[in-house]
Amino acid sequence: MQVAQKSGIGMDSGMAINGDAAEAVKLDSPYETVRQLAACNAVVVFSMSGCCMCTVAKRLLFGLGVGPVIIELDEHAAGPDIQAVLYELCPDGQKPVPAVFVGGKFLGGVETLMACHINGSLVPLLKDAGALWL
Repeated sequence: MQVAQKSGIGMDSGMAINGDAAEAVKLDSPYETVRQLAACNAVVVFSMSGCCMCTVAKRLLFGLGVGPVIIELDEHAAGPDIQAVLYELCPDGQKPVPAVFVGGKFLGGVETLMACHINGSLVPLLKDAGALWL
């Protein structure tokens, strides 16, 4: 499921995302921020720096040889607004972080990531997204 352009949560219109992921890209809303990051990178993980499940997701991806773009929401200026967008993407009862996007599409949280890894569908997804070359 891709993030749709929506309105309602305010964010400075002149805000650029920090880091290599989307240098100098001006974004108008947190929805656009999430959409642009997901569209421009093979794998994106929205995380919280103190979250143990976020660490599990990141270690799994790094262990497979993937270099995901990691957005630590508690260290990002628009973190609360982005987290509100992620809440809307998650099914009822699922936590919004970690939120993993592969190939521009919302994969899910750590449960979905681990399930894909166990059933063997994660590596093909990562290859199709251009995150793995093996």
